[in-house]
Amino acid sequence: MTAVAYRPPDGQPQVLHADHEVLVVAKPSGLLSVPGRGEDKEDCLINRLRGAFPTILLVHRLDQDTSGVMVFGLTPHAQRNLSKQFEERRVKKVYVARLAGRLEPKNGKVDLPLIVDWPNRPRQKVDHDAGRPALTEWRVIRAGDDETRVRLFPLTGRSHQLRVHMAATGHPILGDPLYATGPTADHPRLMLHAESLRFRHPDSGVQATFGQPAPF
Repeated sequence: MTAVAYRPPDGQPQVLHADHEVLVVAKPSGLLSVPGRGEDKEDCLINRLRGAFPTILLVHRLDQDTSGVMVFGLTPHAQRNLSKQFEERRVKKVYVARLAGRLEPKNGKVDLPLIVDWPNRPRQKVDHDAGRPALTEWRVIRAGDDETRVRLFPLTGRSHQLRVHMAATGHPILGDPLYATGPTADHPRLMLHAESLRFRHPDSGVQATFGQPAPF
């Protein structure tokens, strides 16, 4: 697979919420969550935010090509608390995606175990023997003959989970450079957006939801 030059978008990410414990931002498509390998991949979301939020700590990631809502801890306590919520699947994550073709029925579930495809990293693949459990639910928003708009609810947090699961249904996410082919892959960006996150605030314990509409 030919390496694609890293050309992240300009500008500071949009801050959706900030307090003494947590920072919630909207990551643009094309920007790494954390530094990649090599000096040319030092520019990333967490480094762009570090100037204004010097105590920022990573809790979870979004793929480079995925846009949407991310939460960071601003104290070690917040990082531990939020990380535990993710590990225990107590964080509700909602994504919006545009898929190739008409996905049916209106609601469904993909339960396919995933593992890294080592010879073709960073690709992941379905492996019923050695894969880790992965579960995604979907709900169709709007469907046409050529394209379906869906909300996706990952109940686990495997790498590339939504992308592999949708491709496995025969309806890959539009613009996916790894799991789509031909015209389906020929879009200006990956049509996958983390629309909202719901979690308990590490300090108060109050449930909070933060969102950003999909830009497509």
